[in-house]
Formats: sequence, C-alpha cells, structure tokens
Amino acid sequence: MADKILLEIVTPERKVLSEMVDIVVAPGEEGEFGVLPNHIPFLSKLKVGELRFRVGSATRFVAIMGGYAEVLPDHVTVLATAAEEATEIDVIRAKAARERAERRLAEARDRFEFAQAQAALQRAMARLRIAEKK
Repeated sequence: MADKILLEIVTPERKVLSEMVDIVVAPGEEGEFGVLPNHIPFLSKLKVGELRFRVGSATRFVAIMGGYAEVLPDHVTVLATAAEEATEIDVIRAKAARERAERRLAEARDRFEFAQAQAALQRAMARLRIAEKK
C-alpha cells in the first residue's frame, strides 16, 4: 500500500499499536513533525506529548512519555518510555497523579526534586489532554 504507512508504537512492556495509517504527527524534541508515506528516513528523540495519526477520516491520539521515533519511507517505529491510547487512559488516576505532582512541586527542596516533580506533572497533563480527545 503506497498510500499508507505502518505505525508501530512499542514500550518496554508491550506493543501499543501496529496499524496502517495515512499520516503520523509526533512530538519531536526539536518540534512536532509529520510523516506521510514515502517520507525521507530520519531518527528523532521524542518528548512527552501527543502523537496523533489518521486512518481515513478518523484521527486517533496516543499519549507519549518520551522515547525515539525511526521514520522510514513505509514505516514509523516509536520506541516510547510509556504510551497510552486515549481510550486506555484512566482519568481518575491521571488526575491523582497531577495532584501529587503539584504537591511535590510546591514542596520541592532542591532543583532535582523540582525537576522530577515537573516531569511528573508534564506526564499527568499529557495524559489528561489526550483523555479529553476520546
């Protein structure tokens, strides 16, 4: 299928997705990037954020918690630290994680604790933003 591209999203625990798609848009470390079939090959580090892809007229969303993307002309492989499709996200758990991160941020005693809390808050917020798009 020259008009489709295979998207595979893998975490250390599981294969999240393997599907033929029309377009992939991912949160690259240097900025968001889009991939269509026959794209030039490249590698990119991913940041915490929203990966979206389209199949026909349907757009689906995945919360990505960092990792790497390998783009080939017919294939996009995402090796993510963690990833969840919008339909998989437990909103109550994500809200609790956000509240914990906000408390940790307010109580941070040094830069290291502050950075850890800030990263946890980013992850929780990404999950909540994706969950809204179910």
